[in-house]
Amino acid sequence: MSQPSAIILAAGKGTRMDSDLPKVCHAVGGRAMVCAVVDACREAGCGRVVVVVGYKQELVREALAGYDGVEFAEQLEQHGTGHAVLCARDAVSDEVASGSELFVLAGDGPLIRAETLRAMLERHRSAGAAATLATSVIDDPTGYGRIVRDGDGRFAAIVEHKNATENQLAIREVNPSYYLFDAAKLFESLDRVERNPVSGEYYVTDVPGLLLAGGERVEVIDAVPPEDVLSINTLEQLEEVDRIYRSRGALR
Repeated sequence: MSQPSAIILAAGKGTRMDSDLPKVCHAVGGRAMVCAVVDACREAGCGRVVVVVGYKQELVREALAGYDGVEFAEQLEQHGTGHAVLCARDAVSDEVASGSELFVLAGDGPLIRAETLRAMLERHRSAGAAATLATSVIDDPTGYGRIVRDGDGRFAAIVEHKNATENQLAIREVNPSYYLFDAAKLFESLDRVERNPVSGEYYVTDVPGLLLAGGERVEVIDAVPPEDVLSINTLEQLEEVDRIYRSRGALR
């Protein structure tokens, strides 16, 4: 089979980091955290990696200068994750034309593991899915989008924390933003994503629901260890993730 490709979202500033650096350029393991995401994609067999850059993009490009074959797409104004992926459409035009497999991942998740991506790819292929999400079951899901499953245990919806009912708030299976799509179906759906009425942004989280409503197969696989979901929104959280990442040194 052909190699999958990947889009890594790395255009944001990270306003809560108390720093002028792009969020993905903060160091984890002695180098920009986005490097760990690229490494995981490469280890999982991705042939092409497209990084979406925006805020102080020259620093992100510099951080990834040592990688052969990493390409860039520009999101000059940030209008949400869906908009960020759309900014990479031209860069992955071959994948769109062929309906190839395309990961969409966050550049600020350096604890990502190649084995998680490989598990997603295996499920995606065996199920003939249009989209596959890797999820995690965590003790405190506050703030995360919840994964709602139907009576058969299949994907039903992603419900954001602020929109969740009392019963949905009790769900501990969350969406840590690990996506794998049929590239053609991804961009067909993104063209139908509506602007969020509260934030004014476009979200890639709307795509699985659109695909499901259109009769496509959407798979979910609980494949992300809870430790890997740790957020990095403060310097203290950055230190904790750096400690965990370094502790894995012998395993990488």
